[in-house]
Amino acid sequence: MFPDPAHPWHAAVLAVAALAAPAGTQAQTQTQSALAPATLAAAVAVVRQAASLGAPAGARIEIEPGQLDSRLHLAPCERIEPYMSAGAHRWGHTRVGLRCVGGSRPWNVSLPVTVKVFAPALVSRGALPAGSVLAADNLQLADVDWGGSRSPVQTRSEAVVGRTLARPLVAGQALRASDVKARQWFAAGDTVQIIASGNGFSVSGEGQALSNGIEGQSARVRTSGGRLVSGQPVGERRIEVAL
Repeated sequence: MFPDPAHPWHAAVLAVAALAAPAGTQAQTQTQSALAPATLAAAVAVVRQAASLGAPAGARIEIEPGQLDSRLHLAPCERIEPYMSAGAHRWGHTRVGLRCVGGSRPWNVSLPVTVKVFAPALVSRGALPAGSVLAADNLQLADVDWGGSRSPVQTRSEAVVGRTLARPLVAGQALRASDVKARQWFAAGDTVQIIASGNGFSVSGEGQALSNGIEGQSARVRTSGGRLVSGQPVGERRIEVAL
């Protein structure tokens, strides 16, 4: 049975049904009605499996199918196979592929979907202007959609308390990595500890920073032996270098 026409899934079900059934007879129309929900359910299952990868334990996953392009004219197909592309986003606005593997003329289209992953994360207790220095009592845990932005949510207050907001927050808004300013772990000219690691080994030493050590940005240092290396600032006057 199809959902009520007012239901948001109705258009998506009809679109997938149009792919699944040949046109023409009353019997074919009945077959169309029977296949459409199964095809859509298979597509949702594929999306849900992909969304569960990396999702926190106990997360609630909601999937909202969109609509196929109304200008598509596709050949009849007896079997439609849903799949997720290797580079497709698992959360937020993404797409699930639908390919005909049982028809006279193969085709391959994508159906837009919205994936919401609800789990606890830090949110603002009240409105906070840009430039605010975060304190523990500014934040609380609440269920939010982790997929609502490409920027990761923050879940540990100790990782953000004392950080400066790069943009304002409204009450109840999830705090994300892009909402806080990157930390500067050292300045050009500072003496820094270099932690160099390779396949199964790790060594450390000292060097002089040739650029500012900004969190998330590569920085250059000169080792005590005069060698120039680049790495990732990871703490107060500390840099990691991959060998």
